[in-house]
Amino acid sequence: MQSFDLYLPTHLVFGKGRVSELGNLVAGRGKRVLITYGGGSVVRSGLLADVKAQLAGFEVFEFSGIEPNPKIESVRRAVELCREKSIDFMVAVGGGSVIDATKAIAAGVFYQGDAWDLLYDSSKIGRTLPFFAVLTLAATGSEYDNTGVISNPETDEKLFLGAPNLFPVASILDPTYTQTVPAWHTAAGAADIMSHTFEQYLVAEGNDLTDGFCESMLRAVIRNTPKAIANPDDYDARAEILLASSFGCCGLLAIGRTPSPWPCHGIEHEISAFTDITHGAGLAIITPHWMRYSLTEATAPRFAQYGVNVWGLDPKGDVMENARKAIDCTAEFFVSIGLPAKLSDLGVTDEHFEEMADHLLTHWYPFDGALRPLDRDGILAILRASL
Repeated sequence: MQSFDLYLPTHLVFGKGRVSELGNLVAGRGKRVLITYGGGSVVRSGLLADVKAQLAGFEVFEFSGIEPNPKIESVRRAVELCREKSIDFMVAVGGGSVIDATKAIAAGVFYQGDAWDLLYDSSKIGRTLPFFAVLTLAATGSEYDNTGVISNPETDEKLFLGAPNLFPVASILDPTYTQTVPAWHTAAGAADIMSHTFEQYLVAEGNDLTDGFCESMLRAVIRNTPKAIANPDDYDARAEILLASSFGCCGLLAIGRTPSPWPCHGIEHEISAFTDITHGAGLAIITPHWMRYSLTEATAPRFAQYGVNVWGLDPKGDVMENARKAIDCTAEFFVSIGLPAKLSDLGVTDEHFEEMADHLLTHWYPFDGALRPLDRDGILAILRASL
């Protein structure tokens, strides 16, 4: 059992209609609030109006247009708005991209340099602006963690920032807000949740408790995603996926386990930095190929355990055969929910693979601790196999 720290200060508010409690949650936070959001879906659904109704009595400002794979330029503009209007706190309304951007804004407001500096060195993050979240998409888990991912198209980079004071103060999780999410984004979100789990589950040393956490997370997403796609209004299916989303990145799945360098996320971030593809779709492609690369005699028992406990394979079956079947089941599931099997299906070529591998080795966590250690040749092998 590995030593660990777990710090989860965010107040999760889960259930139908609970946006009505936002006013009480933000009481006493100041006078001026900035609402951050993406496109028009929160306007068309009436959610933005509901949020604003809960902020009666505050001076409300809005910052819209935050894109998927949120861009540093949006963060910079919002930071200036916060300073200009003396914003006291923010409310992020949307999915993980909106919340990630809001975290970067929160960190940038009191930083005297360019907010992009914080993506290179999170230790520069000092005081942050408090923020709340109203979630509309089950995917990233950003509603219950202290990290975010921001892209810079000028440098073709997609980098992390994180700090202990970048947790949302509170996050409202109403599964009904995810019922209008299209099938593509529902599937991509499911792949993201599963990848978060794999990154922490498929490590050298686990333990009984968190093995069970990870396996139940995977079973819940596998069981409920097809239901949500077939019937978008299935509240229970949406609720199961949304709950899994929130616990994917908060650290709970990793306690007592070998620390993971999250190789699939590192590789996918390089791809989407250059091509702006949907993050979850990229993970659905990369993950099975990373699994196949990582499968050896030494790692086969971990994959076989996954196959038995998640996919119901015969526990008496050959370990290597069960391991291979488990990986095949994973790839087949992603395709079955409408996600692509190859990067070329998304228009990705091998033009920047060498550059991606070099950048990843410079700016990501060391890969010595991966289930199978990764070097430059290994990264390129996974990228080329995924094409």
